[in-house]
Amino acid sequence: MSSIAYEKAFSFALDIISLYKYLTIREKEYILSKQVLRSGTSIGANIKEGIQGQSKKDFLSKISIALKEAEETEYWIQLLKHSNYIDEKTASSLLKNCKEVIKILVNTIKTTKANLEI
Repeated sequence: MSSIAYEKAFSFALDIISLYKYLTIREKEYILSKQVLRSGTSIGANIKEGIQGQSKKDFLSKISIALKEAEETEYWIQLLKHSNYIDEKTASSLLKNCKEVIKILVNTIKTTKANLEI
């Protein structure tokens, strides 16, 4: 797996950390912000763990977890947008980046599965 997925996930995690700071400091929102922080920062951690996996199946498992976390993060961003904690511009930018990570992960999973002939 190229480091593109990891790099994009790392950059996205930094955006999520900024979002968390904004939500807790400016909006005094502590519940949803913690959820999006947890899922948004774990994407890259799972990718990193997958890259160092013991086998192709281990790699696939970790990348699949990263995809689940990315999908969950997308949900929290949409919820924050629709509950008016973040504006349309912020939500659009975060969702665009999240969907980009999701697309890379989906393609990685498909390629890995094809290589494993699962």
